Amino acid sequence: MKTERILQVSAIFGALAVIFGAFGAHALEPFLVETGRLDTYETAVDYHFYHSLALLMVGILTRLYPDKKRLVLSAWFFVAGILIFSGSLYALCLSQISLLGAITPLGGLAFILGWVLLLFSFGKVNQR
Repeated sequence: MKTERILQVSAIFGALAVIFGAFGAHALEPFLVETGRLDTYETAVDYHFYHSLALLMVGILTRLYPDKKRLVLSAWFFVAGILIFSGSLYALCLSQISLLGAITPLGGLAFILGWVLLLFSFGKVNQR
C-alpha cells in the first residue's frame, strides 16, 4: 500500500468513525440502550477512531521513512483491526447475533500486531 493510499484510507475510516459515532448517539441510542449494547457500540467507535488516527500517523511516517517497510505492514494490520474488531462489534450490536463477538479478538490481535510492527520499524531489532 502506498503512502497516499494509507492517508486516504485513514481519512475515510476517520470520517466513518465520526458518522458511526453520531449515528449511534442519535439514531441508535434508544435501541442500543434497550438491548444493553450501548457500551459495546461505544467501544467499537472508540477503537475505530483511535486506530484511524494510528493509521494516519503510520501514513505520515511512511512518507518520512520510506525505507521502513514494516510500516506498510503495520498499516495493513490497523485496517484489518478496524474492519474485524470494530466491524464485528457494530454487527453484533445491530444484529444481536452473539456469535459475532467470537471474531472480535482477532481484530484486537490485528491491532496489537500493528503496534508491534510499528515498534519494530523503529526499534534496534530492525533498521528497516
